[in-house]
Amino acid sequence: MINNIFNALKTSRIGMKSLLDRLSKKNISDNELEQLEEQLFLSDIGYDLVNKIIDIARTYPADGFKDKIRKELQSLLPKLNDVNIEKLPTINLIVGVNGSGKTTSAAKLSYFYKSLGYDVTLVAADTYRAAAVEQLKIWSEKAKTKLVYNKKTKDPASIVFDGLESADANKSDLVIIDTAGRIQTNKNLMQELDKINRIIDKRFSHFDLSSFITLDSTVGQNTISQAKEFNEYCNLDGAILTKLDGTAKGGVVFPLFNQLKIPVKFVGVGEKLTDFETFDPEAYINGLLG
Repeated sequence: MINNIFNALKTSRIGMKSLLDRLSKKNISDNELEQLEEQLFLSDIGYDLVNKIIDIARTYPADGFKDKIRKELQSLLPKLNDVNIEKLPTINLIVGVNGSGKTTSAAKLSYFYKSLGYDVTLVAADTYRAAAVEQLKIWSEKAKTKLVYNKKTKDPASIVFDGLESADANKSDLVIIDTAGRIQTNKNLMQELDKINRIIDKRFSHFDLSSFITLDSTVGQNTISQAKEFNEYCNLDGAILTKLDGTAKGGVVFPLFNQLKIPVKFVGVGEKLTDFETFDPEAYINGLLG
């Protein structure tokens, strides 16, 4: 986990670490503070946190400020995620915008929990993207998880209903629902999520429900507005940070939790089924600061 996160945050860390190491050896000038501010903005940690770190650097120059920054960042993230499922059976509803990695994340999540010994059912409720079902079929075969889909209907709520009935009959521990990608400003598509939630609440209330949003880590601060809009329809319990590779900035984790109280639960660090891990705050901060 530590090595994967460390490598994934290479882009942010290279500039950050060299700058912090240089500044920790002497008093910090205004010009150097500007350099630090610019580097912080490039890492996408958000305006408020940038100002906090600059204040720390100004108040605790030389040797003290690096530890102060680390402690500040640690205080702004939740504790290590417990991956065990508290209540069975449970549903993970996967939502997000087009291209954010929902289908891949749904498959990786199914493999992750199957590897822990849970009985998992995947539901292919993306009826808009032509290749979505085929993609999920391939992934589910690799993950060796059950898949429910229906090419005869375009109604995602109907497919969710069938999937949950099947999972109920088979006594699955976990049902992971892959929904269609949708722009957060499209109210009609967002209301489809509301319909799915109503079905779960009325017919399958014995399932525990958690909604996860997939967020492309290369997009930056725009993911905050995505999460905010989706949260109005889904009551998000967490986020899956995708495409966290050597090109990602990754700093959006901080404003996501501090502004919206949405913790990152999992991270995708590659293309393989196994390139999917629980979010470790300490490893993440080490990846940013070195």
